Amino acid sequence: MLLAIDVGNTEVTLGLFEGRKLTRSFRLSSETRRTADEVALALRQIFPELLAGKGHAAVIASVVPTATASFALAARKLCGARALEVTSRIRTGITLEYRDPDSIGADRIANAAAALERYGAPVVVVDFGTATTFDVIVKDRRYLGGVIAPGIVTGAEHLIRRAARLSAFELRPPQRVVGRSTEESLQAGVYYGAVGQVDAIVRRIAKEERIRPKVIATGGLASMIAAHSETIQKVDPDLTLQGLRIIHEGAKGKRTRT
Repeated sequence: MLLAIDVGNTEVTLGLFEGRKLTRSFRLSSETRRTADEVALALRQIFPELLAGKGHAAVIASVVPTATASFALAARKLCGARALEVTSRIRTGITLEYRDPDSIGADRIANAAAALERYGAPVVVVDFGTATTFDVIVKDRRYLGGVIAPGIVTGAEHLIRRAARLSAFELRPPQRVVGRSTEESLQAGVYYGAVGQVDAIVRRIAKEERIRPKVIATGGLASMIAAHSETIQKVDPDLTLQGLRIIHEGAKGKRTRT
C-alpha cells in the first residue's frame, strides 16, 4: 500500500492506494503543533490497514515546513520506510520553467504530474485551497508557472475581520446576484467574484500563451465554483493525491531536478 499525504495550510489530505486504486481518503485540519506520535496515532485510526505489517510506502507533499517532520516521522513508523518528500528536485519528467523551481509548492508539482497523465497538455489546474492557484502545463511536459490568488474562504474571513458591521455567513451559491440582505450580498460578492476571477484568469492565460487548455479544478470548493464557471471543464477532487502516487511511481528515490 501507498500512503499519500498532502499537508496544506488549512487541511491535511490523506489517501491510501492499493496499486493505482485510491481506496480511501480523509481530511484533517492542519495543526502544526501535533507531535509525530500524535500524527501516527491519528493515521493508525484512519487507516487500520497499515497495521497489518510493514513494507508499505509513503509520499508527502507539504507547504507547511513546521508540520513536515512530524508527518514524515509518523509515516515512517507506520510504513517501515522513509517517506518520499516531493520537492522540485524530485524526478517527475516535467520541465519546471519557474525562475526559482525550489519555491514551487509541492502540491502544485503533484497537480501538474496528475494533470499531465490524466488529461494531457496543454492544461490549466485550478486548485481551491487556502490560496487559489492556477498552474499552466503545455506540450513537451513544460510547467510554465501560474497564478496565486487569495483563497475564497481566506478572502471572506479577512473581509469579515476588517469590516465592523459585517458578520459571518454561509458560503454557498446565492439564488440571485443582487442580494436582498447583507448575507445575500456577501454570498453573491464572494461566490460570483470567485467564479469571475477564475474565468477571467483562465481566459487571459489562454490568450497570453496562445493555447486552448483543458481546465481542471480541484480542492474543497471546486465543485461549487465549477457549477457556474464558463471555463472549468472537469472537477477532479483527488488530483493532488493521484499526483503524489504518480510521482512516487516514477521517482525511484532519485533526487534530480528535471
